[in-house]
Amino acid sequence: MVKLRNLVLFLMLLTVAAPILLYTDPAASFKTPFSKRDFLEDVTALTLNSDGNRLNLLPRESPAVLRGGGGGKNSRRLDQLSARVLSATDDDTHSHTDISIKQVTHNREKMHVQLTQQTSEKVDEQEPNAFGAKKDTGNLLMPDAQLRHLKDQLIRAKVYLSLPSAKANAHFVRELRLRIKEVQRALADASKDSELPKTATEKLKAMEQTLAKGKQIQDDCSIVVKKLRAMLHSAEEQLRVHKKQTMFLTQLTAKTIPKGLHCLPLRLTTDYYALNSSQQQFPNQEKLEDTQLYHYALFSDNVLATSVVVNSTITNAKHPSKHVFHIVTDRLNYAAMRMWFLDNPPDKATIQVQNVEEFTWLNSSYSPVLKQLSSRSMIDYYFRAHHTNSDTNLKFRNPKYLSILNHLRFYLPEIFPKLSKVLFLDDDIVVQKDLSGLWSVDLKGNVNGAVETCGESFHRFDRYLNFSNPLISKNFDPRACGWAYGMNVFDLDEWKRQNITEVYHRWQDLNRDRELWKLGTLPPGLITFWRRTYPLDRKWHILGLGYNPSVNQRDIERAAVIHYNGNLKPWLEIGIPRYRSFWSKHVDYEQVYLRECNINP
Repeated sequence: MVKLRNLVLFLMLLTVAAPILLYTDPAASFKTPFSKRDFLEDVTALTLNSDGNRLNLLPRESPAVLRGGGGGKNSRRLDQLSARVLSATDDDTHSHTDISIKQVTHNREKMHVQLTQQTSEKVDEQEPNAFGAKKDTGNLLMPDAQLRHLKDQLIRAKVYLSLPSAKANAHFVRELRLRIKEVQRALADASKDSELPKTATEKLKAMEQTLAKGKQIQDDCSIVVKKLRAMLHSAEEQLRVHKKQTMFLTQLTAKTIPKGLHCLPLRLTTDYYALNSSQQQFPNQEKLEDTQLYHYALFSDNVLATSVVVNSTITNAKHPSKHVFHIVTDRLNYAAMRMWFLDNPPDKATIQVQNVEEFTWLNSSYSPVLKQLSSRSMIDYYFRAHHTNSDTNLKFRNPKYLSILNHLRFYLPEIFPKLSKVLFLDDDIVVQKDLSGLWSVDLKGNVNGAVETCGESFHRFDRYLNFSNPLISKNFDPRACGWAYGMNVFDLDEWKRQNITEVYHRWQDLNRDRELWKLGTLPPGLITFWRRTYPLDRKWHILGLGYNPSVNQRDIERAAVIHYNGNLKPWLEIGIPRYRSFWSKHVDYEQVYLRECNINP
């Protein structure tokens, strides 16, 4: 009897304990190293193999309760877990089922809280702020987002103001104009968010509300799109006009002589003619034809620019006494140029100043370019802006091309008949290193030593020459690498041997109607020295300081010569400020003539 009672009690205990052991998490006892994410992925992978009746063992919570902060996806995960567990208990007794229901409901509520917390955290991370940007989650926001948003609002507001449907609503128009004024005042001259006033956020929200009203008034997007396209086209046209005006004004400024530079030669000329003949002579004139020295050719009518070239060269020269500068200028600046270097002699270097008018051999009967420059058609091309056939590119309409000084570089053997090698320098360069090494460069039978500019697309041959003309297309390669004028080594012996001047004259005769190239000296230079140019190391000559504000600083510092080619010369107010110091450090602004002419840094 006792045994039977014990058996019954054991069975009853087993009946109570079995469901508890069956439906509690057995994996917990093994302490399996599953993460929360692994558990959720495992729950997601569960499938429903039972029929729908088994799912009704538990009363369903309403969708709103299940959704909580976690959304419908997490709710479906809970339903799948509940269905899987309930289907496994369908064969147990009713008492077992009651216990299971309580346990499963407890586990389900616990997991529901965890999922809701996780989902809420994700939602918080992705919740957009008032400007449509996500909350900061460690990533950087778009820079100056508020400023951009305000500007976009102004554009949208102007679109609504121009729409007929919006104009018909007087109250809306008044409100929108008020909001536009508020946003414009808030923007003012701000270029970043930190410069906006504290009220900018309020103005932004107010404008957004007004724009929302406009959207209700005009809900046809196609009309708004058409208006935006029209505004874009108008803006592009205005930009084109402004660019053209800017180019014209830049060219005009480049052609204009600053008041100080106009004053300087006048003062110098006056003082030069006050000297007696002996005081007007330069020392060391016996060095002018010494082929063992370093000879420079410099053709310019700009006294100050010429002085910078000479000063910068001598400052960096290892042996200044071995350097000879041959300066050729025009009649108007001849006395001024001589007076400047008489009053400011370069350290131990030799100076020669010549007047181009004294080159009697250089006349229109000998030089085709001189004949062309003095022709009526050429003068009309430069000075009659209303001419119907005038070139639209103002770059080629600079009157400097009328000066024979610009073309003297093609007559070096005639100017220096007893010299063998000459370094040609433009007056808009600055020398930063000793240049004497250039005289020892072997040009390998070539006439011209120059730095190639293949890296620049505008220095290919097709940029300067008219390859639609058969004379050009048959003789030259449109993609041939160009080179730079401004610092060139010329072998005058080889020049004479190859009769380069005659080559130049022949092509100038062929281009009398400007059909082969426009004006300037680089196009005929590319033609004349075609396959006669030796490429120098790029470190010798860096270009672009007269038009490009982004020249690499390291390249500038390493270069032997920096070139301010372009309209933005360093002696002009429009010069690029970043590069002006390289030039101005070679100018003594305390010099009496500069102070009298009010020439300042």
